[in-house]
Amino acid sequence: MTVISDGPEWWPLINSYRLCSYFLVASFTAVVYDWALTFGQELELIWRQRWSHMTILYLSVRYAGLPYAVAVVLSGLPSVSVSDGGCNVMYFAQNWMTVVIIAILCVIVSSRLYAMYRRSRKMLVFLIAIFLPVTITCVVLAAIGSSYISGEEFILSGTYLCQYDLNGVVKILMFMTWILCTVWGVLALCLAVWIVVKYFREVQQLSTGGTITNCFMVLTKIHMIYFVFFVAVCSIGLGAFSPNLYVS
Repeated sequence: MTVISDGPEWWPLINSYRLCSYFLVASFTAVVYDWALTFGQELELIWRQRWSHMTILYLSVRYAGLPYAVAVVLSGLPSVSVSDGGCNVMYFAQNWMTVVIIAILCVIVSSRLYAMYRRSRKMLVFLIAIFLPVTITCVVLAAIGSSYISGEEFILSGTYLCQYDLNGVVKILMFMTWILCTVWGVLALCLAVWIVVKYFREVQQLSTGGTITNCFMVLTKIHMIYFVFFVAVCSIGLGAFSPNLYVS
């Protein structure tokens, strides 16, 4: 049911939505610009080369991000009117696309860790033993949480907003999901740092290096960049559960 109000008590919420919409549009523009700028290189280095499972995973994440960004922008623009059903559809789309993208990123990170540990079977078993329970748990929590959420369109002083009823159960489930993702990110970083430190100790003892050292440096930089963004996203996700951010 659409809620219509012109009361001044909603103005802080309206202003925060408008400010957030500026960042959403800027982020969407950056995503599209990056895709257009690098498409030529992508076509030459990826699309025209022999594909592997990593190629499929990379392209899946890259192109799943575009419709995800569109859904986020549409749900966050205060000038776009959507129905209650539209709010629910966009929420479910964002929620499940987030679960799928994070799962694919975890597979990519696990594959890189497996390569960094020189294709150790013990490490492969360990990563699978951690990855599968975390992923399955996140999927189950997301499914349970989605069943409790219903969206409503708010028209506040001519501004269109999607508001969601997040009860205590949903907040706990979402919090647990973010905690699991954060633990996985920290574990992946620790494993990467550990093998890099161990490798450079061996290099110093044997006085060798070269190409393998450069590969380790590249993988380490990628893990660090990934971890920084991952921590930023998790911090925002966990910070969203502050009671001061919810409008009663």
